[in-house]
Amino acid sequence: MLIAKEELHAALKKYFGFTKFKGLQEDVVETILSGKHAFVIMPTGGGKSLCYQLPALMQEGTAIVVSPLIALMKNQVDAIRGISKENGVAHVLNSSLNKTEIKQVKEDIVNGVTKLLYVAPESLTKEENVEFLRTVKISFMAIDEAHCISEWGHDFRPEYRNLRHIIKRIGEHIPIVGLTATATPKVQEDIIKNLGIGNAKTFKASFNRPNLYYEVRPKTKDVDADIIRFIKQHEGKSGIIYCLSRKRVEGLAQVLQVNGINAVPYHAGLDAKTRSSHQDKFLMEDVDVVVATIAFGMGIDKPDVRFVIHHDIPKSIESYYQETGRAGRDGGEGHCLAFYNYKDIEKLEKFMSGKPVAEQEIGQALLQEVVAFAETSISRRKFILHYFGEEFDNATGEGGDMDDNVRFPKKQTEAKDDVKLLLEIISKTNEKYKSKDLVNVIIGKENALINSHKTNEQPFFGSGKGKDNKYWMALLRQVLVSGYLRKDIETYGVIKLKDSGKAFIKKPESFMMTEDHIFEGEQEDGTIITAAKAGPAIADSVLMGMLKDLRKKNAKKLGVPPFVIFQDPSLEDMALKYPISLAELGNVHGVGDGKAKKYGKDFVNLIAKYVEENDIVRPDDLVVKSTGSNSANKLYIIQNVDRKLPLDDIAASKGMTMEEFIKEMEVIVYSGTKLNIDYWLHDILDEDQQEEIHEYFMESDSDNINDAIDEFDGDYDDEELRLYRIKFISEVAN
Repeated sequence: MLIAKEELHAALKKYFGFTKFKGLQEDVVETILSGKHAFVIMPTGGGKSLCYQLPALMQEGTAIVVSPLIALMKNQVDAIRGISKENGVAHVLNSSLNKTEIKQVKEDIVNGVTKLLYVAPESLTKEENVEFLRTVKISFMAIDEAHCISEWGHDFRPEYRNLRHIIKRIGEHIPIVGLTATATPKVQEDIIKNLGIGNAKTFKASFNRPNLYYEVRPKTKDVDADIIRFIKQHEGKSGIIYCLSRKRVEGLAQVLQVNGINAVPYHAGLDAKTRSSHQDKFLMEDVDVVVATIAFGMGIDKPDVRFVIHHDIPKSIESYYQETGRAGRDGGEGHCLAFYNYKDIEKLEKFMSGKPVAEQEIGQALLQEVVAFAETSISRRKFILHYFGEEFDNATGEGGDMDDNVRFPKKQTEAKDDVKLLLEIISKTNEKYKSKDLVNVIIGKENALINSHKTNEQPFFGSGKGKDNKYWMALLRQVLVSGYLRKDIETYGVIKLKDSGKAFIKKPESFMMTEDHIFEGEQEDGTIITAAKAGPAIADSVLMGMLKDLRKKNAKKLGVPPFVIFQDPSLEDMALKYPISLAELGNVHGVGDGKAKKYGKDFVNLIAKYVEENDIVRPDDLVVKSTGSNSANKLYIIQNVDRKLPLDDIAASKGMTMEEFIKEMEVIVYSGTKLNIDYWLHDILDEDQQEEIHEYFMESDSDNINDAIDEFDGDYDDEELRLYRIKFISEVAN
């Protein structure tokens, strides 16, 4: 079907209201209308769906669109119905329909009303569906999310493998269009082979999204605080945070809510109604942030997502690219921030251990690319585009400085001789090793594979052992991206020399290698800093002295020991966080709202004055409130102590030892809440004993239990003294 350009543009205007096509759309539409096979690789937000929707609306018959996601189908059907007078112009055929609905769909197809029929691959395997579709005119078949065909795709679906045979059964000469938003050269080859469309015209849009800024930060135990700080710097903007587990999604969403951020969770474990409501709130801007598993985002067409945060690093570069691609679709800024810790990679490797060997190998290869992306110090944009088989030059390319590595470059060193050694070893080992084994050969580390090829007996084995495996791995990545090497498509991951690499061996030239990032809290010399080594953050000792003096003065005035007002750890935390309001003070270690209100006014006034006089820069607005995962426990304890239940029964019902239970009660009373445990104390201590302990705490400078045990020469045990101290703090301090 040949169509004049004017007619094509008129149809575009009529159906979609656009006056011009975007990127490669026009060429793709023309190819489909002329009845030829097509393969379209177009990044998220590039207008992929229009490529098959427009030709379907313009042609006789029904186009079948195979899609793996029911939610996505529904969105698209609604959109097409919105631009047509006929409700039956687009239909879904899947397991969610009842018999009457299926009958209606078939009637509309037979009567030539339906132009687009969305089906899941499973629906196409049903015999009655295949038989029916054989009897009607099919204009073409569009396979959306075509990467699902390939085991090397990040979202492989076995049911996609059979599509070619099903299409043949429906009709011998049906034009096929494969569409995907992410595909490496390996996956592209897989798709074309599996769909049997070797003669397809391939359209590949650029994967470059110049408005996205890529950044990777080390993931520390304070990652929640880092995320809150980042969101508060982008107040009022829309963002998505991806986590790998549902539990983490729920936990982080709660932490954000408690800290005044308008956020909701989204994952497959929520019921459909809640999921739909949370998605709508995000689209309608009733909430700013969605914390989600990867279940979220498919078919989400929100153009103004300003940031995408990866709390956990994804399983593949494709997943990362697709998820970050949801930012800045309107062409405006998009900040892509990922938190990386090698421990997360090890976790993902553990998840894979139960899978078949072939699947594990693929998973491992994809994960290693993610590690390379996170640890590399060359341009992240260049790295991503190279991964998808696209060349990129930072100096001339659009968005060249939009990543942390380019903006804050690491040190470079001349590595000409090492590059030559690396390339020579690849040549001498007949280009048969993948990255990991190649590096083992260079540093002289034996394994079964290397020994089976007798490479360990070669004179060059271990010729680079003066440097460690991290160095050689970093160099190998940079040489790959520089175009001297390639990863073989057939044996995915095996490193091969390109002609330019062979030329380099003959005539080496300067190669400036950039130092890799050091994550995992390592120092340059390779020593690991553990939390224990680092010690607590040093508080402001001048302020600490002033706070202690104020505590002493107020204690004297109130006639109570200083520890009754605030304990030392609380003062240390104040000297670190500089709280200047009662609300902020309520977040300090060991200080609850009650305690802050009772004793806090003088302290926050002192700190505010000190901050102003000394031009102190306070930690970015940040005292992260916890969600109080223990708040349910706390409430349970308070209620049951009020009911005067035996303490050992309350502890047992929560599966706690008596020691753990006493600790919980201490946290409650020290943060300012009263607990009346007289009914329990009267059974274990008589009046004289209680009076004696009361007097001791009243006159002591410290509430340390060991000091009390020494003072009483062992007359009272640890538990008795701690229980009385709970009564004392509760009555005197609260």
